[in-house]
Amino acid sequence: MSKRSGILEFAVLGLLRESPMHGYELRKRLNTSLGVFRAFSYGSLYPCLKTLVIQGWLIEESVVDSDPPATPLAGRRAKIVYRLTAAGKEHFEELLAHSGPDAWEDEHFAARFAFFGQTSKDVRMRVLEGRRSRLEERLEKMRASLVRTRERLDDYTLELQRHGMESVEREVRWLNELIETERAGRSTTRPESEHAEQDTHDNNQENGGRPENRGTA
Repeated sequence: MSKRSGILEFAVLGLLRESPMHGYELRKRLNTSLGVFRAFSYGSLYPCLKTLVIQGWLIEESVVDSDPPATPLAGRRAKIVYRLTAAGKEHFEELLAHSGPDAWEDEHFAARFAFFGQTSKDVRMRVLEGRRSRLEERLEKMRASLVRTRERLDDYTLELQRHGMESVEREVRWLNELIETERAGRSTTRPESEHAEQDTHDNNQENGGRPENRGTA
């Protein structure tokens, strides 16, 4: 199995763990929720689904389309809905528990991070720290390369390399923040008080900037 197809299988199993879907719904979720899969097409998604069915991790169910037919004479079409089996759920949980070096790579890390809400804290920490270590190594090599080749590069190539370094530096800072949040046991979501303050602000904006009248004198 190629690394890219392995990432797709992981993401499909993870999405179907949330709820059964048909192929078009899966493709939309892969594109909107997991931007790393924008390059995937039906040509790669359906063979993946068929493979997962053969392995016993998914089952296919025929469901009548609830949308009205396009023409009066056309009948309602049946859609194939994919559902995760018990074996598929167990396999996905095994994949979630994996925190080896391939989980730190660019595309695989993005897929793993998308399912951090279903991942245990100790695995999240190992993946985050591994990703940070990998990027710090990459950053060190980029800096050394820039020092060696600076004199031979034109201004545009030099600027491109600097841009790449800045992108890696930003991700390292982001990972540092995530790791500190995990260690402190804090939630990455806003506190309830902050939600309340924002709701009050939104209500005031809807009332022309005036506080909402909560009673009469």
